[in-house]
Amino acid sequence: MPERIERSIEELYRDDPAKADAEVFGRETGPSRRGFLNGAGLAAMGAAVGGAIPFAANMPGGMIPAAMAQSSPAGMPPSASPAPASAAPKGPQYLKFPGKSDKLVVLGERPLVAETPENLLDDDTTPTDKLFVRNNGQTPEENKEPDKWKFVVDGEVNNKLELTLGELKAKYKPVTRRLVLECGGNGRSFFTPQARGNQWTNGGAGCSEWTGVRLADVLKAAGVKSSAVFSGHYGADPHLSGTGVTLSRGVPIKKLMDENNLIVWQLNGQPLPNIHGGPVRLMIPGWPGSVSAKWLNRIWIRDKIHDGPGMGATSYRVAIKPMVPGDKPDEKNFRDLESMPIRSIITSPANGTKLPAGTKEVKLRGAAWAGDLTVRQVDVSTDFGATWTSAKVEKPKNKYDWQRWTATVKLPSDGYFEIWTRGTDAKGTMQPHIAGNWNPQGYGGNPMHRVAVLVG
Repeated sequence: MPERIERSIEELYRDDPAKADAEVFGRETGPSRRGFLNGAGLAAMGAAVGGAIPFAANMPGGMIPAAMAQSSPAGMPPSASPAPASAAPKGPQYLKFPGKSDKLVVLGERPLVAETPENLLDDDTTPTDKLFVRNNGQTPEENKEPDKWKFVVDGEVNNKLELTLGELKAKYKPVTRRLVLECGGNGRSFFTPQARGNQWTNGGAGCSEWTGVRLADVLKAAGVKSSAVFSGHYGADPHLSGTGVTLSRGVPIKKLMDENNLIVWQLNGQPLPNIHGGPVRLMIPGWPGSVSAKWLNRIWIRDKIHDGPGMGATSYRVAIKPMVPGDKPDEKNFRDLESMPIRSIITSPANGTKLPAGTKEVKLRGAAWAGDLTVRQVDVSTDFGATWTSAKVEKPKNKYDWQRWTATVKLPSDGYFEIWTRGTDAKGTMQPHIAGNWNPQGYGGNPMHRVAVLVG
């Protein structure tokens, strides 16, 4: 009886890609994937993914086929299960929460964290039920009198402000913007070795319509002093322990004064749901979602860099000089993660899609965004990156909106294909093949997205 494999596919390939090919596909391999695919291993891999692999010669060594990777809970074809059943990815746990899609995947229960499979992000404007959930502490009780909700703006200001939501609505002009909200840990699961925290794929992001007032207008009324350096944001969510502040992050004053920042009370035209920070939250687009405090009750303007929970050390920070993956961090070598990196995803077709025999072309849809920047270009490939085709990229509706893209790709025959997408931002920075700049808490992981398609 063959030895039972207790590790996941990701663990097998991380430790020894060549040996993983042998264990997963039940064949001895040579020193490289090339030798493996020139022999009986190609037939074994084809059987595992459900069909012949027309571009097998271009497959990178040690790469887990997309049909088998855990990176898409949308599902792989039943025929794509690897030979040793114990090496198969565990099935996802789906969210059961009022007002939320039951297709969101739970990454953590305490605090509640759930991501959106990429194919559910196919709407131009992300519906509320499909928007990811990221809590850091306990979820506060829903407020029954939202207009009486109060928050404070204090610190390095000439006029301390205490405003209720009702006063905010009455005193300031409301605006509506379609803005990307993205968790700082989005893409964390793509790091090797595994980083600490919720193992997000690409689903810790969404682009919904937010209604509120410009934060800059409120700060103008408060009169920010020239001594102001940084902000500190506070919410009403209790710590998991029941005492203390759950999370308090902030941004430099220059970012705080961006006219696109909002204090919001509506999501997609409806009162902001409690699970998303209602009745009042901040929206600081382009940067990690952790600075967009939910259940907002205080904005503290400070004369130094904020030092609240979630600031400093390696929290929401990335290495300045590359560190050895898995090594002990030198905290002096870290800086805050600010603008989120370029990311392009395929929203249609879903990973694991089966198409009729004889299908010669596939229409693709997706989304791309790049933190403070815009998206210059999106390219797609069907031959493991050997050649690329440019997609049509739409202009954003407003700054910090994501950019939808479309493309049509040709397929030479039936078989197993992987469709890859690669975004390029306005400065010319492209998505990498694999997650780079490893850091212990897994921020900034943005490798190319890929989906498996089986024809025939």
